Amino acid sequence: MLEETEVQVKPEVLTGVYKNMNLGVVSLTFRCHPIGGEPRPSDEALESTWLTLDEVKQRMPEARGIRIMDALREDGPFVRVHDGTRLL
Repeated sequence: MLEETEVQVKPEVLTGVYKNMNLGVVSLTFRCHPIGGEPRPSDEALESTWLTLDEVKQRMPEARGIRIMDALREDGPFVRVHDGTRLL
């Protein structure tokens, strides 16, 4: 599977369902392992880089960063509602 960042990944497990009810969008998030390629910008990602967990918390809106934090936990999958920026 080729991810938006041009990294080839192997999906492992569903880690969350994230609902933006303002836009009527439901996103499924999977924990994946990189198996090839290097992150780079694409039509869907203007910038691509590896982040530490502290950088995720500092740089990403809560509604996006929580997906990464949830993917690293073993007690999911989680179902969360957000407004595009904050969890509700």
